[in-house]
Amino acid sequence: MEEEKREVEEFRVGEKIKELREKKGLSLKDLAELTGFSTALLSQMENHLVSPSLGTIIKLAGALEVRVGDFWGETEGEPFTIVRKDERKRVSRFASKDGVKYGYAYESLGFDKKDRHMEPFIITLEPATVKSVKTSVHEGEEFIFVLEGEMEVILGNHTDILSPGDSIYYDSTIPHKVQCHQDKITRILAVLYASGM
Repeated sequence: MEEEKREVEEFRVGEKIKELREKKGLSLKDLAELTGFSTALLSQMENHLVSPSLGTIIKLAGALEVRVGDFWGETEGEPFTIVRKDERKRVSRFASKDGVKYGYAYESLGFDKKDRHMEPFIITLEPATVKSVKTSVHEGEEFIFVLEGEMEVILGNHTDILSPGDSIYYDSTIPHKVQCHQDKITRILAVLYASGM
């Protein structure tokens, strides 16, 4: 699959996590107690040693009582938003200090829409240099539509492979994980809904 030649603004989410945590007057220990994440993991996120997944960002947003969009510097927004393909806010899932890839990058399609309850993303799933069996669990629902490639989805004890044109809709309280299948780069449209976003 050929990568599109375009400049998409990239965000360093770790700095925003630290900024929002400090703005709330919370220590790493306080945030760890609110989220269930270890202080070591939170510190690694803030220092760009580990890049948080979307599920992790949703949990952090709930704990910090902020909008998901606050992690990529959104304004209060408007009642509607049009996002041109070269205006997407992109977050890569890699440890920037050592170049380790965790398997995906995501681009926000709904930023600057105020009072939104859904978070739409284009996600590029790619072969990870760090294989993780860890699943994500958070409040809400997720809808995924496969655009290109093949996606492996793990939901609790169920594993399945989705191809272009296939979709899945599930409660995100079920332990879940999505990844590219057989190391083929895959693109998906994902819409996340989290109560209280």
